[in-house]
Amino acid sequence: MRVDGVVGAGVLVPPQYAHACATSAGFVAVFLEPWCVRADPGRPTWLDGGSARRLVAASGADLDAEALRRELAALTEAPAPVDPRVLHAARSSTGAARLDAVAAEVGLSGPRLRALVRAEVGVPLGAMRRWGRLRAAVGAIVDGGTGPAAAAAAAGFCDQAHLTRTARDFLGRTPGSLPPR
Repeated sequence: MRVDGVVGAGVLVPPQYAHACATSAGFVAVFLEPWCVRADPGRPTWLDGGSARRLVAASGADLDAEALRRELAALTEAPAPVDPRVLHAARSSTGAARLDAVAAEVGLSGPRLRALVRAEVGVPLGAMRRWGRLRAAVGAIVDGGTGPAAAAAAAGFCDQAHLTRTARDFLGRTPGSLPPR
C-alpha cells in the first residue's frame, strides 16, 4: 500500500488528513469513528506486515467490527476518554434537523458544542454529521440492496447527487462503485 509516496503493509490515516492512496493488490479499507483509535492526528501511522495481517484476520469474512476494535486496541495505544456530550452529539446529530437542538440536549450552545467536538476528536461536528449520514446511506446500499436515490433520501441527503459528492469527499469513490457485502 502506498500513501503519499510511502509504502507499507498497512496504515491508519487520521481523520481530515488529505492523502492519496494506491495499492498494487486488493486491500481492505475500514473507516472508524475518530475516538476509537489513538493515532497521530498529523500524519499516517504505519503498520508492519504482521499487524496488518492480524487486523484483516480479526475482521474476518463478515467484517466483525467488535473483533476488529479489540485487535486495534491491542495494536495501538488506548484512546483518550471522550466527553459524553461529544459522543451524544456525534450519535444523535446525524438525524437531527438542527445542531442547536442537539446542543440544547447536552446543555451547551451550538458554537460551544462545535468547539468541544473539534477539541475532543479533531473533526468538525458538521463533518461528523455528514459521515453519519453517509454511513447510513452506504449501509443501506451495500447491506440492504437499497438504490442510491432511496438510500440518499432515507439518510437525510438532499438528493442522490448530494450523496455521491459526499461519498467522493469521504471515500474517494461513488456509492454505486461499492460492492455488495
